[in-house]
Amino acid sequence: MGVSPLYSSRYEPSIGESRSPAPSRSWSTIMTQTTSSKNTFLNLDPATGETISEIQCASPQEVRQAIARARAAQPAWADLGLEKRAELLIQAGDALLERKREFAELITREMGKPVNDAVGEVEGWAGTLRRTMEEIEEALAPVVLQGKGCESHVLREPLGVVAVITPWNFPIGMPLELLPPALGTGNTVVFKPSELVPQSGQRLAELMNEFLPRDVLVQIHGQGEVGAQLVEGDVDMIGFVGSRATGKAIMKSASGRLKRLVLELGGKDPLVVFADADLGAAADCAVLHALRNTGQVCCSVERIFVEDSAAERFEELVVEKARLWKHGSGFEEGVKMGPMVSAEQREKVCEQVEEAKQAGARLLLGGDIPDGEGWFYPATVLSDLSPELSINHQETFGPVITLSRFNGEEEEAVRLANDTPYGLGANVYTGDLERGRRIALRIRAGTVGVNRYLNAAQGAPWAGARESGFGFIGSVDGHKQFTIPKTISFPKD
Repeated sequence: MGVSPLYSSRYEPSIGESRSPAPSRSWSTIMTQTTSSKNTFLNLDPATGETISEIQCASPQEVRQAIARARAAQPAWADLGLEKRAELLIQAGDALLERKREFAELITREMGKPVNDAVGEVEGWAGTLRRTMEEIEEALAPVVLQGKGCESHVLREPLGVVAVITPWNFPIGMPLELLPPALGTGNTVVFKPSELVPQSGQRLAELMNEFLPRDVLVQIHGQGEVGAQLVEGDVDMIGFVGSRATGKAIMKSASGRLKRLVLELGGKDPLVVFADADLGAAADCAVLHALRNTGQVCCSVERIFVEDSAAERFEELVVEKARLWKHGSGFEEGVKMGPMVSAEQREKVCEQVEEAKQAGARLLLGGDIPDGEGWFYPATVLSDLSPELSINHQETFGPVITLSRFNGEEEEAVRLANDTPYGLGANVYTGDLERGRRIALRIRAGTVGVNRYLNAAQGAPWAGARESGFGFIGSVDGHKQFTIPKTISFPKD
């Protein structure tokens, strides 16, 4: 089945980028599918390896046309006003909630996520659209400042055309992190969903365009090469969620015209467990947030440091809980982990695990590719990891729990947590809340959870410190990044 390369309003399509690690590759080659011809790629079912569809890539001319169409539609969309823009976007969100099962099944087919988790993804992001519009209203509220002899009005204006490039691990959730603030603030968008979930992105654009004016949201398909053309095109801002390597390439490309950027990149999040912590709760956090979505989450728990005196008991708890994580097709009853998104992604996980085993790490659970079709990988637990291993420094993005020990000193806990170029999130479990607070303040990460996973309250920004991001998304301040402040001053008697 072919798919048209451009979509807007009553037309068609989509495009995307991977958030899996690929530090040695150019961004135009990261996580591409096998191509059947120069201008198409195959959309594959990760549970079977079978072809779902063959997708037509947008040509360079079509990328330019998509941007031009969005450019032409932008003034009228901005002039429509926030109230009307919000009304249309909320209507689209309500329609998405009504069709959540349909979208969830498509997510499961394209990237393997258990269907109930996919339903939760759609509900979780579509269900917050009203609150997002309220935050955007606050973000756009004018500010009046009084000065000597003048009164200054600070307004917020849209930037123009925003390129939105999203990953495959949350095919609906990640677009809904970027599209509502980009559109709600008065910009128009050219949207490229990941080539690994092209039809999920396309269906989302189709649904939204049932409510939006023509060419406000234009969607194109393609692999990394098309994404590069979009970034290099006549856009005013790039909103990207994906890998650190690709984020750096985008930043370099955007520097020529100083295009605005919001980059939400990868992580290598630590979990620090002190001996006086509730070990059961800490083990629950470790297992759930290392294995959910088959470990394919930017803020997965990827490095666990346990105080020496509690390490043996903690290992037992983790293995006991991880054994319950059955893998299989996302449509099967009782499955907690679907397949990995691609053969290439699974191979990266295998390489890290094998390197660790050969270096003397203890394999406590899993670690072998199961027989049969599909790109499955079991829940895996490793202990006694050497510090120099790649699994301690590069994103794993797979269902692997790694356990290391530390001496119980705060200084050592902070040093280990910060021993990474990333800084997305972190988690600390301790019986001493004041100690937890001290450590949270010293860990270089955008979001930290103390005695709970790092999920924050509605309205908090999602930010990556260091090489985990540039700018941030969510919250009133995050939405402001899709605008530019404009100050107009008047004389005052």
